[in-house]
Amino acid sequence: MGMMLSLKARRVLPLAGITFLVLAAPAQAYIGPGAGFAVLSSALVIFGAMASAVLMLFTWPIRWCIRAYKGRKALARARVKRVVILGLDGMEPTLVEQYMAEGKLPNLVRLREQGCYHRLATTLPALTPVAWASFLTGSNPGKHNVFDFLPRDKRNYLPVLSSVHISGGKKPSITLMRKGKPFWNILGEHGIFSSIIRVPITFPPERLRGVLLSAMCVPDLRGSQGTFSFYSTRPREEDVYEGGEQIRVTREGNRVSSELVGPQLPKNGSKITLKCPFTVEIDDANERVTISVGETTFSLGRREYSSWVSVTFDGGFRQKVHGICQFQLRNTKPQFELYVTPIQIDPENPAFPIAFPTVYSVYLSKSQGPFATLGFAEDTWALNERILEDPGFLHQCLEADQEREIMLNDALNKVRRGLVVCVFDSTDRVNHMYWRYLDPNHPAREGFGDEKLANAIPEHYARIDEMIGRAMAKCDDPDTVLMVLSDHGAKSFRRGIDVNRWLIENGYMTLKPDAQPGAKYLANVDWSRTRVFGSGLAGIYLNLKGREAQGIVEPGAEADALRDEICEKLAGLTDPKTGEVAIVKVYNCLEHYSGPYKGEAPDLMAGYNEGYRVSWEAAIGEITDAVFHDNTKAWSADHLLDPKLVPGMFFCNRDIDGANPHIMDLGPTTLELFGVDTPAFMDGRPLKVADLGVRFNGKTQTATVSVATGEN
Repeated sequence: MGMMLSLKARRVLPLAGITFLVLAAPAQAYIGPGAGFAVLSSALVIFGAMASAVLMLFTWPIRWCIRAYKGRKALARARVKRVVILGLDGMEPTLVEQYMAEGKLPNLVRLREQGCYHRLATTLPALTPVAWASFLTGSNPGKHNVFDFLPRDKRNYLPVLSSVHISGGKKPSITLMRKGKPFWNILGEHGIFSSIIRVPITFPPERLRGVLLSAMCVPDLRGSQGTFSFYSTRPREEDVYEGGEQIRVTREGNRVSSELVGPQLPKNGSKITLKCPFTVEIDDANERVTISVGETTFSLGRREYSSWVSVTFDGGFRQKVHGICQFQLRNTKPQFELYVTPIQIDPENPAFPIAFPTVYSVYLSKSQGPFATLGFAEDTWALNERILEDPGFLHQCLEADQEREIMLNDALNKVRRGLVVCVFDSTDRVNHMYWRYLDPNHPAREGFGDEKLANAIPEHYARIDEMIGRAMAKCDDPDTVLMVLSDHGAKSFRRGIDVNRWLIENGYMTLKPDAQPGAKYLANVDWSRTRVFGSGLAGIYLNLKGREAQGIVEPGAEADALRDEICEKLAGLTDPKTGEVAIVKVYNCLEHYSGPYKGEAPDLMAGYNEGYRVSWEAAIGEITDAVFHDNTKAWSADHLLDPKLVPGMFFCNRDIDGANPHIMDLGPTTLELFGVDTPAFMDGRPLKVADLGVRFNGKTQTATVSVATGEN
């Protein structure tokens, strides 16, 4: 632990001199790029960081003594010395159960036999930020304020990021919108060290007794949730893809010159975009290129990826911004095509803190080399837009896993007493993008892939099982409890539903007379005649007077009756093409959440049936001319379903006594293992964990699941 924190202190000073400004652009996050930011230096901030560093240096012995005393006191009550939690985002329990039965996951079978396996109840909605926020706070969404990826802004109906707010102005700031206290902070108050690696909804990083590397919602250097670049000589009517952009280049002989697009800087009352030039020398005969970026030169063959390349954007006097990216050569002829990943924050020279302490990302980069820092590191939109091919996307997933496992091993080697939590998200991404190979009836199956990765999901689950086996070997001491979980599962996503078109057809929403085709962000809505609208991935809202900017629905009896009416009419919605029920239930959120942020929730949420989800267009407020649409994208599975249909999974190397475990229970369970009482604000309950080698009732049972909203 000491080696983790005794990092090169001189690296802190330049990192502290970064502040932010924001462009007025709506965030799309899960759907596409988000709001941008600019960077600038601040001598005042640097001076403050220097003073803080000096103070920390001189007070370190006192703080060390206090923490050592509190740690011994807490561990005196603890049943174990260490708890290790491995998160496998989106791993589907029915597939896990099938592959275990087929002998493809021997380490998970061994973990089940050693301890237990249960399905794990998830949140309403079954979305990554909501579920992981409930995991780390032990509470329902009404207490942590995360209900969607993209809630609406009540002032203008635009989508915003759910967990973080970036503001500009004279005092730029990044604010964590997720509320509640993570259970590892409670452990820290009792002197127990934690190493938290890439758990979603931990950006911006919070102080804790330990180290933390943020994950979901960490932006790229352009301030978006991931904007790829595609450099090509080929013509295209539109230069903007969903999630990225095409940059037209001209080939002059065997040479192409262009620029990487970086962040913005304020200058003379406006903003300038920083760029970094690069050149490409083309060898057509061998289908290879030599690329020069700054002082770095490297060679690539067709379909080959570069390693992480450091990029510096020079904004003038003391305003240099550092990033990293990777290049993939698509083709040299007949058209030149080059893919560049979103330019990510350089963990060795971060433009703003992505870890706590800030130097933790520097330490990791120094010890293992550059690594992906973007919250959604795997470029799903590049595959959706067919800029990447199946093998190229899988490369990103595997590389992210390798980077994450190195971090995990470092934590396991150094944290002998305390908590280690590490989340691997490739399972979620592989499910999303390759499920079309499992579903013979999926609309995206034909004409998209070449069947080279038809077994991508079972093969990847087997790779994850091997990783779990290596982790088990490092957790085989009797004083370590190992938990493995997924926050939710996944099912096929064949058809999208435009909820707003249904609301129009049923008299709840009205469009403007001059509505423009393809307009996003509900720009076509006539709010003076609209009572209900859908926004984001999960939410259905009343246009409530006094709450929404142009609300017309009276709070009280009128609003209550309208909620009940929509629940009754929309539930059981049937797809005329397939005859299947598309929405099995509509949830009144007032009845399913509790806590101080209950009023921030959507009024209603649709519980979609397997095969269905909100349509791509509806998620960003584009109103189409039909309620149902085929999903023809590579993103062919999802978990935005009725939560009963997509539970997560839970393994432990100790037996657990308790039916229907819920993701909110794992924080309280960890606290109990360390002898810390569960705080009153938590909705989760400590699960009864057996001592090593002891079993409850002589066998392990697989629990059923139910929708959990904070009531146990």
